[in-house]
Amino acid sequence: MKQQNVFTVAIIIAMGGFLFGYDIAMMSGTTNQLETLYNLNSFWLGFTVAVAIIGTIIGTLIIGKPAEKFGRRKSLIVLSGLFAISTLGSAFAINWSMLLFFRLITGVLLGSITVVTPMFIAEISPAKKRGQLVLLNQFFVVTAIFLAFAVNYLLSNVIESNSWRWMIGVEVIPATLFFLLLNLVPESPRWLINKGRNDEALAIFQRIKAKNPEEEVRIVKESVEQEEALGHGKLFVRENRFPIMIAILIAAFNQLAGINAIMIYAPRVFEMAGFGTNASLLQSISVGATNLIFTFVALFLIDKYGRRTLLMVGSVGMVFFLGMLSKAFFTENYSELGGNGVMIYLMGFIAFFAFSQGAVLWVVISEIFPNKVRSQGQALGSFTHWIFAAALIWGFPVLNNSVGGGISFGFFAVMMVLHFFFAWKILPETKGKSLEDIQKELIQQ
Repeated sequence: MKQQNVFTVAIIIAMGGFLFGYDIAMMSGTTNQLETLYNLNSFWLGFTVAVAIIGTIIGTLIIGKPAEKFGRRKSLIVLSGLFAISTLGSAFAINWSMLLFFRLITGVLLGSITVVTPMFIAEISPAKKRGQLVLLNQFFVVTAIFLAFAVNYLLSNVIESNSWRWMIGVEVIPATLFFLLLNLVPESPRWLINKGRNDEALAIFQRIKAKNPEEEVRIVKESVEQEEALGHGKLFVRENRFPIMIAILIAAFNQLAGINAIMIYAPRVFEMAGFGTNASLLQSISVGATNLIFTFVALFLIDKYGRRTLLMVGSVGMVFFLGMLSKAFFTENYSELGGNGVMIYLMGFIAFFAFSQGAVLWVVISEIFPNKVRSQGQALGSFTHWIFAAALIWGFPVLNNSVGGGISFGFFAVMMVLHFFFAWKILPETKGKSLEDIQKELIQQ
């Protein structure tokens, strides 16, 4: 069997993150056109954007058992193929109802992908590099966000009408590429051991150049046997109460920073501060670039300084910049820093979010659950994440129209104060530990 570098395998799997990131940010360029085309008020515009997020919630609920039954690799192959089809359905929608239907299906597929991708990478990664390799998923997310902002700007200037169809349709390219490349990666060895296929798992550990393949199989097999000795493979049992709490809280705080609402409505935030539509789209590219640069920085920090340190430092920075955004909108003083205050504050917030919450979320959730219930635990974290995302994305236009940006950003700042204490006092450090060692520690909590 031909050997593969685990980094190469992780890059291919992480393309699932690219699909998610591109789809989320791509919608920011379509909102004005969809609002006009279908005569939508702020409530129904929010719903049109959030319907895909509602779909992701459904996806997180239904993917756990298929991913456990059929494996991580096969699940992603099917999901990526269906995603390409749903993308074309949205791009060629002949009315609002058809657009909503295919956007909902796209969301279901994305929700499923966000569960399987980080879990798959975590299960093939060596302990000392796991944070960095799982973070590749988020790096692909933010790379896609940057490209989506850039492509949206380009298409809006090149195509005079209905450029929103092209913005959505472009997604078929990375989806098809992901589908094809997945055929080159091996199945998760931990999933194989969980299914009693130890010889196949050993071959894959050898294929991805594990340091000691036989020892890896022995440790995972021992862990699985210990779980089976407990007599269950259920998530909601006493032994898992601490990792369940961690997954729910870290996923909720991720969205209570306001990140997805801000990313999707970035052009509108700039318009609220007095910038024109074209300038707002262009400045959104700066937001995407900031996100990309500081996620790249996190790749070199997460396994060196750990998950908790990044979260605490990030919380402090996010509180400051969200507070400054709140102040700017409360006072309606947009002339600070040469008239670029809102853009600088927004970029500052994105920078601190990117190397902390943005980098750490999926890494932690992929690490903290036992082998037997990892897919269920990953689904729970993703479900929580998308519940909060849907609420914020749907409600953000309504909230801004009713109470203004000052209260919106002030609320996000208060949430990040609470997040700091969560990271400091509750979250365990997982850097450099095997998944099996983390499992033993958390069960004892």
